[in-house]
Amino acid sequence: MNSPDEKLTPEKPQSEEDTELIDDGTMSLTAHLEELRSRLIKSLVAIAIGSVISYFFLDEIMHYLTLNVGKLYYMKPGEAFFTYIKIDIATGFLIALPVIFYHAWRFFLPALTSAERMVLGIIVPSSVFLFFVGLAFSFFLVLPIALKFFIGFGDENLQAMFSFGNYFDFVVMFLLPFGFIFELPLVIIVLGKIGILTSEWLKKYRRIVIFLSFVIGAIITPTPDIFTQSMIALPMIALYEIGYLVLKYILRR
Repeated sequence: MNSPDEKLTPEKPQSEEDTELIDDGTMSLTAHLEELRSRLIKSLVAIAIGSVISYFFLDEIMHYLTLNVGKLYYMKPGEAFFTYIKIDIATGFLIALPVIFYHAWRFFLPALTSAERMVLGIIVPSSVFLFFVGLAFSFFLVLPIALKFFIGFGDENLQAMFSFGNYFDFVVMFLLPFGFIFELPLVIIVLGKIGILTSEWLKKYRRIVIFLSFVIGAIITPTPDIFTQSMIALPMIALYEIGYLVLKYILRR
C-alpha cells in the first residue's frame, strides 16, 4: 500500500508537436496562427529583399516613370526622400509578388482536395501573370494618353508642373485598377467552379457587360474620345469572353 507521503507520478507533458494537432488530425487554431505568422514574415522578408534589389535600379525606374512628363518638382523638403522610399517599396512589392502569392497558396493548401490543389496551382501563377500584364498594358498604352490629355490643358500662360509625390500617387492609382481588371477571367472561373456563375448566365448578360465596360472605360480614362475608352473597354470584353469560353468548353458549366 502506498504511503501518504508518496506522490503520484506526474503524467508526461505533451510535446509541442502533439498540441498542434486535434484528435481528427487537423491543425489547431494555434498552429494555424503560427503558420500564418511564419508565412507573413517570409512575405515581408521577400518584400525587403525586393526593395533592396530595386534600390540599385532606382535611376532606371525613375527614367521610365518620368518618360512621359519630363522634369518633376518637389514642393516640400522631405517629399523627394519619402517618395523615393515609396517607389522603392512599391517596386520591391512587385518583385516579391510571386513569393507572396506562393505563400498564400501554401497556407490554404492543407484545406484543399487534390483536385482543388491542382486548380489553384494553375490559378496562382496565372493571376500573377495577368496582374503584371494589366500593369504593363496601363503603363505603356493608357497612361501616356492620359498624361498627354492633362498636359494639353497648358499653354504659354499655363504650364504643367507635376509634384514628385503627387505624380507617383497618380501613377499608382491609375495602374492598380488595370492590374485587378485583368484578373477578370480568373474571377469568372473561380465563381463558375463553385457554382455561382454559369456560361448561360454570362451569355445572357453579355450585352449589359459590354455596355458597362464602355461606361467604366469612360470613368477611368480622363479623355472624352471613344478611342481611349475603347482601350479599356475592349480588353475587359475580351477577358470576359475568355472566362465565358473556359466556363463553357473546359469546365462544362
